[in-house]
Amino acid sequence: MLEFQQLSFCYPDTTAPALVDVSCTVAPGSYVVMLGANGSGKTTLARLANGLLLPESGAVIVDGLDSSDILRQRELRQLVGLVSQDPDEQIVSTTVLDEVAFGPENLGLPPTEIATRAQQSLAAVGLLGLSEHDPNTLSGGQKQRLVLAGILAMHPRYLVMDEPTAMLDSAARNEFMNIIDDQRSQGRGILHITHDLTMAAQANSVLVLCAGKLVFQGPPAKLLAAEADLVTWQLK
Repeated sequence: MLEFQQLSFCYPDTTAPALVDVSCTVAPGSYVVMLGANGSGKTTLARLANGLLLPESGAVIVDGLDSSDILRQRELRQLVGLVSQDPDEQIVSTTVLDEVAFGPENLGLPPTEIATRAQQSLAAVGLLGLSEHDPNTLSGGQKQRLVLAGILAMHPRYLVMDEPTAMLDSAARNEFMNIIDDQRSQGRGILHITHDLTMAAQANSVLVLCAGKLVFQGPPAKLLAAEADLVTWQLK
């Protein structure tokens, strides 16, 4: 279970907190959609999820592991994979294969295990035939799938996606989400952070953040039946 327990966070040199007393969970095999306007705290929560940021108060617990345990942060980042909006910010290697192998190499895995994971992950995202390509030559959709492949090669239990399809056209968006559906069917917990209300329809649970506070938590049907100001004002 990926658990956010009464989570609060404030950036240095700011007075308004980015998150205030947020509690929610992502279970293995579940698809949770988080909605909210720019500045509502969504990206902050995503970075807290795998230890890139540490909470001021409250806790992030991943299968019993506390993100504040500095000695186990590497393990936590293996459990929780983070996909951001811009794939160029996450790609670091000069070939597709090297990019996917980068994470397993940092885990100190044997070369045969690294090769197996890289091939399996590239196959999962449909990039197996592009292993020797320069990532800079890929389309935006291919780059985002490459980032996902690199994360899958780490064998995470949870995927936290921060607006991963915002820069993609409709065809690339659908292709990416089909892969996510497959990962969910394999038992991975998914937290999908987005502005797009239509993404909520297939969710097990929907969360709405506003000014750092969780103002809604429940099934998508309940959100869509809520008053108009909850559906529109909170998400602009």
